[in-house]
Amino acid sequence: MASSAISHLSSVSTSSLFFNLSTKLRHPITLRRFPKLYTKSLTLAAASTSLDYSTDKSSLSSKTSNWQWKFKDNSIKIHYEEHGSESNGPNKSILMMPTISDVSTVEEWRLVAKDIVQRSGDVNWRATIVDWPGLGYSDRPKLDYNADVMESFLVDFILDPNSPVNRMEDLVIVGGGHAATLAIRAAKKGLVKPTAIAAVAPTWSGPLPIVFGRDSKTESRYELLRGTLRAPAVGWMMYNMLVSNKKSIQSQYKSHVYADSANVTPAIIENRYELTKQKGARYVPAAFLTGLLDPVKTREEFLQLFEGLEGQLPVLVVSTSGAPKRSKAEMEALREAKGVSKFVEVPGALLPHEEYPSLVAKELYRQYIIDTGLKQLDWTELDWVGFESGLVDRIKK
Repeated sequence: MASSAISHLSSVSTSSLFFNLSTKLRHPITLRRFPKLYTKSLTLAAASTSLDYSTDKSSLSSKTSNWQWKFKDNSIKIHYEEHGSESNGPNKSILMMPTISDVSTVEEWRLVAKDIVQRSGDVNWRATIVDWPGLGYSDRPKLDYNADVMESFLVDFILDPNSPVNRMEDLVIVGGGHAATLAIRAAKKGLVKPTAIAAVAPTWSGPLPIVFGRDSKTESRYELLRGTLRAPAVGWMMYNMLVSNKKSIQSQYKSHVYADSANVTPAIIENRYELTKQKGARYVPAAFLTGLLDPVKTREEFLQLFEGLEGQLPVLVVSTSGAPKRSKAEMEALREAKGVSKFVEVPGALLPHEEYPSLVAKELYRQYIIDTGLKQLDWTELDWVGFESGLVDRIKK
């Protein structure tokens, strides 16, 4: 994230989610609002406690590892962690992408991942959380980072034969902030083909461009600042002043990253501060602050990304009730946008999945998709005749 002063002015900064945690019904059912529509594969979220079955925690597993990303002449160590359940059901996977910021980390999604996999019931879910190159616990080489580089990483991580998520069925991408928008962009281009995308507090603009614009004069200033931040000595001095200090990080978290300042603990600040002290920590923030990591440059382009997925795959947008004014405006623009299958709001600001993990996990778990392509259904739309004949009992088994 940027300095507290710059970040507070920023209209768009970090955070996004959706997937398919559910059980498929083997028998056709009818829908009251669509009497001629039959589907042999209906996916339901466990909206009632009678359908929400937790896995025995002894069957849950977690591990951390590294994957080598080959990018041009570089071999970059990428940190990731996996959380899963060990049931006899079908394998399904979730790829969780942290927000892109100065203090981006896999830890943002960890509690959400653990919550989801222990709800898996008869589905063997695996949640993979991966740090972006140059962020979190991944290597931080001095690359010319931009949105295309980050998109290339996302695509390679999904498609590379040696990737931990390659050949996984029903892959759902869940991302926060810029990560969500990059995933949407890659899917629109056809570079990746997930079964669904969830965008949690999606953003598209770095702090400086959203505040000061993008004319030729300001772009020149951004380039100057970016070059200064990347410089050997003066770069660290400026980075320490703007970003890498506990007071600045705490101010950001309390003002707009978290909705409730009481949730900002000393442990969180200490952890994030340590991330900013890693070798090469300033390179990605230099690009993020000055707009080089922005997937698009206007709201119109932002909406067009989502529109491009209309009818292609389900997209959930998770907005937050306590987001900063400018960030909230961008999220609200998606409320009735084409390509958005479902729009929901949860408590929080720019990191709702970290601040309120159980609420975010619950919201994700409640969503469901019909394989025939129908966007959304509500429980009241279902014809319950099929359930009265023991269908619920079959689901339980």
